[in-house]
Amino acid sequence: MEYTINIKGRLMDLSTPQVMGILNVTPDSFYSGSRKQTEMEIAQRANQIIEEGGSIIDVGAFSTRPGADEVSEEEEGRRLKFALDIVRREQPDAAISVDTYRPTLARKCIEEWGADIINDVSEGGITGITNVPLEQRQEEYPEMFRVVGELKVPYILMSVQPTLAKMMKGFAREVQQLRDLGAKDIILDPGFGFGKNLIQNYQIYDEMEKLNVMELPVLVGISRKSMIYKLLGGDATTSLNGTAVLDTIALMKGASILRVHDVKEAAEAVKIVEAMKEGRV
Repeated sequence: MEYTINIKGRLMDLSTPQVMGILNVTPDSFYSGSRKQTEMEIAQRANQIIEEGGSIIDVGAFSTRPGADEVSEEEEGRRLKFALDIVRREQPDAAISVDTYRPTLARKCIEEWGADIINDVSEGGITGITNVPLEQRQEEYPEMFRVVGELKVPYILMSVQPTLAKMMKGFAREVQQLRDLGAKDIILDPGFGFGKNLIQNYQIYDEMEKLNVMELPVLVGISRKSMIYKLLGGDATTSLNGTAVLDTIALMKGASILRVHDVKEAAEAVKIVEAMKEGRV
């Protein structure tokens, strides 16, 4: 399938898969190579992502890893504003996504701080930090969905469900809710590592192409995650090869966006898979 998403009036063509580079302004994200906190570090990382072939910069200000400390909304907002100002200054034409599950911060990031895309790891408010439920709300539509529908910005909807069947059932309901509220550009993320054990992660990976029936672009984010090193040994720092293998498989199963720490390697995977599809070098 060929998709486009509207980023503040500019169309991003997803017929060739895009690479999203991770920029964490946190002291405790699981992979130390992604942690950037000073102005110089943030600027260098933003420029590196684009120079190595990325087209989207994903800025996160709290860690969602299991066992991570909760970050207050005030502190998360302070970190996001600081980083987004620098990223937008350094890369004025880049697409910037903001990784947050808090609707009020998502709104500020879009309206005031220069972000273009909302990347929500909570499936509209089900969880915050990995596998930690948020307080359940009784509204028919999650507040995050209302924000997305009002702002009309691309939205990454990540599933925390443990099986593909539950994931697709949830996605079907949530996509309809988002469309009811006026959302236009919805990107599905299977949420590897969120609410799933090791076996479930790989079971979903094996059948991931079934998500294509939703006729929406799919984002895959498995970069250096524990599902790699729990299987192969080592840790996040030794998981580049496993990441590249899984990214390549994701592309062959129809992924439109790869969310990664290692942009150059992911961009190379895209180039190789695209050459295979087109039968030319």
